Amino acid sequence: MDARPDDDRDGDASTARPVGASGPASTAPTASTPSLVDDPLALDRQLCFALVATARSVVSVYTPVLEPMGLTHPQYLVMLALWERSPRTLRDLAATLRLESATLSPLVKRLEAAGLVERRRDPADERALAVSLTDAGVALRREAEKVPGQVVERLGMSVEQLTDVRDALTGLLAGIER
Repeated sequence: MDARPDDDRDGDASTARPVGASGPASTAPTASTPSLVDDPLALDRQLCFALVATARSVVSVYTPVLEPMGLTHPQYLVMLALWERSPRTLRDLAATLRLESATLSPLVKRLEAAGLVERRRDPADERALAVSLTDAGVALRREAEKVPGQVVERLGMSVEQLTDVRDALTGLLAGIER
């Protein structure tokens, strides 16, 4: 059956109705399509969607801030962990960043190629790979100290609001990991 917009000026598909239908287009829910308010499967009601969409958007805010430093967002996270403590084993970094070693290893290799970190076998345990900052990696921290302020400014929320969001997400993560 052909459909046409109820009002040709806006062409909004939500007002499409069968050709030949008269009267206003119905937006009332039917038995097969519950209202958005009542629909537990409505996309906008899903925590997973809100988290994924927000994460992508927040990471996109970081991208132009990190580019001049030559870092991607995942590389930045590795550097943050190493600025907290260096050297660290690859296993410790993976646990801290909640990454699989198959995901972390290429990140570390790229940071090593950029001259920011070095990988060495741990003398205490030859099976363990230790990752440490180079002088260039240590020096990059000074430039990175500007990142949080720039990100806060770009997000358009107060530090207090962002702290509340971070704390709520950290609490959610802790509850999941129990």
